[in-house]
Amino acid sequence: MTVETASTPAAAARPAPLLVGAALTALEGAAMAGWGVYNLLSGFLGADADFGRAELGGAVLLLMGLLPVLAARALLRGQRWGRSPAVLTNSICLPVAYYMWQSGGVMAAVGVAVGLLGLAGIVGLLNPKVTAVLYGTPDDPR
Repeated sequence: MTVETASTPAAAARPAPLLVGAALTALEGAAMAGWGVYNLLSGFLGADADFGRAELGGAVLLLMGLLPVLAARALLRGQRWGRSPAVLTNSICLPVAYYMWQSGGVMAAVGVAVGLLGLAGIVGLLNPKVTAVLYGTPDDPR
């Protein structure tokens, strides 16, 4: 059995909403981790006047960004535990989008995009097809 034939059934078992939800979760986690790296570098390079706080915040953001990336990986591998942190990550996008909307200007447009991405991730991850893939059907106990 070759690698192509072994991975084909697993790829066919993943519905599109699962792929969309996992991709959006990975994107959000990568963005959060990237912001953490930026904070770390700005603190170490002296661009931030509050030395120490920027590094700590950057390290926290970097670690918090890794959880959604790991959750997206788990979803793609069909592991159940990945859905809860992925839905939580997408849910957090909604209040962030609200406060970005309240800022006005360009931030309002970015807030709309963040809110739509969060909603798309939630809808994708809570889709019945995704639930069936991760938890099985009622007649197929796991």
